[in-house]
Order: sequence, then structure tokens, then C-alpha cells
Amino acid sequence: MRDYLAWRMAFGVPTPSTNTVVQPEFDEMRPPGVTNHVARMMIDDMPVRSDADFEKLIAAIDESLDPAIDRVMTAKPDHIVLGISALSVWGGSQASVEALKDRMRRRAGSGIDVTVPADAVVAALRAYGIERRVAVVEPYWPVIERHLGGFLGEHGYEVVRFNHMRGGQPTRYSVLTAQDLIAALRAVDGDDIEAIVQFGANLPMARMADEAERWLNKPVISVNVATYWHALRQNGIADRRYGFTRLFSEH
Repeated sequence: MRDYLAWRMAFGVPTPSTNTVVQPEFDEMRPPGVTNHVARMMIDDMPVRSDADFEKLIAAIDESLDPAIDRVMTAKPDHIVLGISALSVWGGSQASVEALKDRMRRRAGSGIDVTVPADAVVAALRAYGIERRVAVVEPYWPVIERHLGGFLGEHGYEVVRFNHMRGGQPTRYSVLTAQDLIAALRAVDGDDIEAIVQFGANLPMARMADEAERWLNKPVISVNVATYWHALRQNGIADRRYGFTRLFSEH
């Protein structure tokens, strides 16, 4: 037994201070005996009106990662789960993902391993048996294409379409209606894709993705669902969770 509530696993979760989605979605998905402990990566709620502004935002998030890991490690978690998706693919290659994971492991120390959204999305695509062509919905700006597209390309996936929702500032990513989310998914759907990947950990898509799989009749991979599912599976926790896409209920 680790402790009374986390008798199976305690996750440390660094996520931007502006993010209002990772914490509630992760908590909805956690099985008995698993606890989530969030460390806020301090950033300003800065205006984002261009690719250059978005790059500045990512730089600020990157700078805030190490102090957040320091804070959450005082709770002695068993594993670190990164609650920011864009940072995990920044650099556009598996090599850049590995460098980020190595940095996080070194900062956490004590043999702590990590889960990052980049790896989780690839694991989810493979679990579904997706062979090549996908579309992506995210709240970001077009600069994300070379990073996410490059990373997925290394794993054999072609992004046929992106829907850049171009959020005007970090806290606005989650100020949406269900109809906004439905429209975002429909905008990239088509017979020429095998799955939709929703990237952007502050886009509240976990429950909507589950619904969308039924009316689109194809996998819809919510990044928060994939990340949390992957973190559990990495740690030998095979509980199936219902209401969070077929990824969680069947794999």
C-alpha cells in the first residue's frame, strides 16, 4: 500500500496555470486507488494573435516546467504525467520527445518515469489499428503543423487536415459550447481519414469524443483521454473506463 487513497498509484501532473480542463478530466477518469496531484506551471494569460505569439507562449510554458516538477515531487508521486500537449511535440520529432522525457526524468529523480501526450497519441492510434490518414483538431495556431505533423509523420501518419481553432489566449480555449466542439470535429471529418485526433489539453473534449465516435463512426482520440489511458497502462493498471471513447473501454 502506497497510502490510504493512492493504494495503487499517485500521479504528479504538471499543467499550465491557465489550464482548466486537465484536472477535472483526469479526475473523472481515475480508477479506484489512483490519485492525481496537479502542479501549476505558472504562465501569464497572454494574448495570442499569431504564430509568433503562440511560440512565445510555448517558450513560457517550457520555462515553467522544471519548477512545477519540483513542486509536485514534494508529494512523492509514483509517476509524472505531462498535462500539456503542444510542448510534448515541440521540435517535431521522436528525438525531441525523448529529450523532453529525459529532462523530466532527471528533474523528478528517484527513478520516476513519465508519460507525455505525444507518445500517448501514437499508442492510441496503434491501439485502434489506424494505418495512416488522420485529421487533427486543436485550439492552436498554424505553427503547430510542423511540430505535430512532423512528429506523427515519423510514425507513419499523414495529417490530411488541421482545424486550427486559433484561441485568443490560454484561458479562452475552454470557453466553448457543445455545438462549438461538434462543429470543430465535423469540419475535419471525411471519408479520406481513418480517425480524428484532438490535440490541446485545454480543449474539453473527453466526453464529447466518446459521443462523436458513435455519430462519426470512427475513432476520435481526445488527447487527455489518450494521455491518462497511456499513463495507467504504462503502470500496469488495466481498468476499463466507460464514457471516454472506445480507447478506454476496449483497450
